[in-house]
Amino acid sequence: MVKAKPDQKTCPAETTLQLISGRWKALIIKELWSGIKRFNELQRSLTGITHKMLTQQLREMEKDGLIHREVYAEVPPKVEYSLTDLGKSLQPILAAMHQWGADYVKREDEGS
Repeated sequence: MVKAKPDQKTCPAETTLQLISGRWKALIIKELWSGIKRFNELQRSLTGITHKMLTQQLREMEKDGLIHREVYAEVPPKVEYSLTDLGKSLQPILAAMHQWGADYVKREDEGS
């Protein structure tokens, strides 16, 4: 989990940004809004992400409590990913970021 050092004061917004920072985490969350996904489903829907990067991002998000990883004792192994309640609570934040970005792009297009 993202934690500040005992002698360091962290802005709550900085904590949020640390949890969803990078190119892929917000996109992974967006993919999981629609429900449970398997690893290959996520990789197919996230054009350009490598196997290694997706694994790393999913591990970080699981450690931070944003996603749940369910492993089924089957052959071949079956693993499913879903958002936790904490992960779901990011939806209005990411929706607001999406809207802001869309408005910004529109503004830039109109100014060109």
